Formats: sequence, structure tokens, C-alpha cells
Amino acid sequence: MPHKRLSVHVVGTGTIGEPLIGLLLGNRDRLCLEQVTFSKRTPGPKDTVKVNQLISRGAKFAAVPDKIDEFKKCGQPVAMELEQALEEATVVIDCTSKGGGLKNKEESYSRFENNTKGFIAQGSEFGFGKMYARGINDQSLIPGEDRYVHVVSCNTHNLAVLIKTIGFHPDGESNLDEGRFVCLRRANDISQSSSYIPAPEAGTHKDERFGTHHARDAWHLFQTLDVDLNLYSSAVKLNTQYMHTIWFNLKLREPLSQEEVIRRMRDNPRIAVTDKMMSNQVFSFGRDHGYFGRIFNQTVVCLPTVAIKDNEVVGFCFTPQDGNSILSTVAVMEWFVAPETYEERLSTMREYFFEEV
Repeated sequence: MPHKRLSVHVVGTGTIGEPLIGLLLGNRDRLCLEQVTFSKRTPGPKDTVKVNQLISRGAKFAAVPDKIDEFKKCGQPVAMELEQALEEATVVIDCTSKGGGLKNKEESYSRFENNTKGFIAQGSEFGFGKMYARGINDQSLIPGEDRYVHVVSCNTHNLAVLIKTIGFHPDGESNLDEGRFVCLRRANDISQSSSYIPAPEAGTHKDERFGTHHARDAWHLFQTLDVDLNLYSSAVKLNTQYMHTIWFNLKLREPLSQEEVIRRMRDNPRIAVTDKMMSNQVFSFGRDHGYFGRIFNQTVVCLPTVAIKDNEVVGFCFTPQDGNSILSTVAVMEWFVAPETYEERLSTMREYFFEEV
């Protein structure tokens, strides 16, 4: 039975929204997309080339009525009102900045629940819906019940895939005693024009139990599987635009050999490994060889740094930033439409993973 074609609406054209729209447009047939629409909040001439590039590739631009003339003055043709795009959407994907998804859910999305299969938010929208990362907690999604899904941040994807690959037995039982992480975050994305800092900036531990939101979100992610993990994370912001780097320390109840740890990493298609020691070299590889210049694996583990100390596994890895979140978003989009067959369609996306970088 052929998969029903769907319409998807993307809210926001920033660091995640723009490449996500591009990925959807480039995979319309394999993802059975009838229509891709998108909207952005603020008119401005600096986005004209971006908006028109997406339109030229087949996307339809939507806007609220009182902003349509402003967008047109900027040379950005509006195809429909935002209300119509939301009414036609099978799935709505919110890629707005922090707090935008929660606000849109409260003010807008609830009005379209009758005609929309589901709503997806990104990154920092804690409380939007069930937390999700591809390959981590797919079995927790319940058809008909989970209408709002929160795709966790890029760094939380990184923590989660390390935890599940190294800290769990093959039968799905946890072998993790505790996990400690330091997220060495880039100051800003290369697409952004602000947030430069001249020196490392230490982050505070605002969460008494988890430190930063990275461990908190990973804990909630595994809670959907009824697993209670001992996790704690810290964060430092660095004056780089390239990639986040994470130091991890996984203390196991039953120790693993270094050979077994590396074998598990290599066997997981969502983990790429590398001998490169610098984030700019990994970033450059993604720019040269990745789809839209991106690495879609959930982490890139730096093999020379992986070490075993008694029952502890330590090392460094690089976070592919929006790439891992984008593929999880596509996964749950497909799940909303056909939860019984979405795995089959997603298998065609494996070509975007790297085994080594």
C-alpha cells in the first residue's frame, strides 16, 4: 500500500530551519512529500536570497496577513497566508529561537490539532512534548497519544548516543553507574553574526541535580524508557564557530575493554569515529563531504582520546550540531504519518551517515 503523501510546514529559517527545509526539498520523493511550506517572523532584505532560493527549489512561503506587504517589498513573494499553511499541514515543525515553540503551541497550534498529525519543536523547548532522539527512544512513541514531540538539542543527542552505546547492555538493560560530561560549546554558529567572546566563559550549574540542561534533558529522554540514570553535566563557552566538543566520563557497573568500546562505536551507524584531534578539521570534512555541508551522525568520537580507567570510559567527541537534530526531526515527522512503516522509509537516509571522518 503506497504511503500517503503529506504536507509539512516549517516555522523559522534559522540555523536548523533553513537546512531542514533544504533536506526536505531534496528528498521529497523518498519522504513522500506533496508540499513543503515555510514561514518566518521578521521581514528584512538580508534574507531575500535565502527565501528565494528555497522558493526556487519548490517551497511555498507563508506569512501573517499584516506582514505580507513588507515581505513583498523585500522581494520575497508570499504564496499563502500562514493560517492556510497551518491548516494544510500534515505535520508542523517549529524551528524558532528559544521559547518560540512553547509560545506558538499555546497561542496557535492547539487550534489546528484536528487537521494536523503532530507538532515538533527543537532544542530548548523543554515542556513542549515527549522528548525524542532517533535511535534512542523510538519505542516510547505512542501513536495517537504523542501529538507534540520535543526533539532534544544537538549536545543532548551526543550524550544520549554515548550513554546508550557504551552504558547499556545489548539487551537494553542499563550498565551505567554514573555519567559525567563537560560540554565545550562554540560561542556561535558560523551563520550567526553575534555572540563572539574573547575568552572561555564558564557556565553555571543552574540545575541542582543535573548541572546544566544537557544532562537534565538526557535524563528525561531515558525516562521515557523507564530508566533512571545518574547524570551530571557542565558547560563552557569557547570563542570558536566550529563545533561543540564534549568530554565524557561513563562509569560502568560491569567494565568493558577498550576494544569492546570501540567496536560498539564502530557498529553504531549514528556514531562516526575519527583520528582528527581538532574540531576545525572535522568541521571542514563535513563542509566538503556532507549533505548541505553537514554531518548527520549524532556524534563524532575522537578515537585517540578514548581511554579505560578501571570501570570508567573517558574521551572526547565532537557534536555535529544541527545535523543530528535534523534527522531526528525527519524521523518523527515520518512516524506521525505512518508509525508502522516509517523505519523502512528512513533506511534510505543512511547514506547521510559517515563511518569515519
